[in-house]
Formats: sequence, C-alpha cells, structure tokens
Amino acid sequence: MPHQFRKHYSRDEARALLPQIRTWLRQLNQKRELVEKCDKRLGQLLQAGHDAGGELVNNLVRYLAAMREVLQQFQEREIQIKDLERGLIDFPALIGGREVFLCWEQDEDDIEFWHDLDTGYAGRERL
Repeated sequence: MPHQFRKHYSRDEARALLPQIRTWLRQLNQKRELVEKCDKRLGQLLQAGHDAGGELVNNLVRYLAAMREVLQQFQEREIQIKDLERGLIDFPALIGGREVFLCWEQDEDDIEFWHDLDTGYAGRERL
C-alpha cells in the first residue's frame, strides 16, 4: 500500500525539531490573538457604520501573512498542527512498516506517543 506522506520522521528527527516548533507555535498563537483582536475591532467598527479601512485592515493582513509564513514551515515538512491552542502536533512516521503519527503536545517535554493515522489523539499509545 502506498504511503500517504513523502517524509517520515524518526523520533530523534522529530525531537530535534521541537525547539523550532515551540517557537513557531508561540509565533502562531501571538499572531492569532492579534488577528482576533483586529477582527473584533473591525466587527465593532462595521456595526457602528464606521470606515473600517486603513491601519486596522493593514495590520490584519500583515498578521495573517505572518501566520501563513509560519504555517508554510509546517506544510513543507508535512508536520500537522492538530490543535493550535493546545500545541498538538503530529509527525508522519513509520513504525513496523506502518505509517503512523508521532504525537506531541507543547506541554510535553519529549515525544512519547504515537497513534494510527485515523485514530487521532484518543488512540495515543506510548512509544
């Protein structure tokens, strides 16, 4: 059966990326909060019938572009963000010839779990 992913991570390869992934998650969450603030403010302005252009919209576009750049880093590596707020990340891997995900959450010190491609977080098992 052909594999779904081109890149498969060993535990050591995924582990080596954790410091960078923590930085990317922090950047994404900071920008997401800024986007939410801009979006809320924009909604208030539009409801009140004010002009919503200018700096607010420019900032919103800038924050979204910054998020897209970071998300591209994950996409290029085929690393999946399952839950941005929790920092839940899946790395494609092979275990016993089977394609699975190494599963990591940002409050975990190390990569200690895996699950089948279709079971998700609920199917996590210890490595």
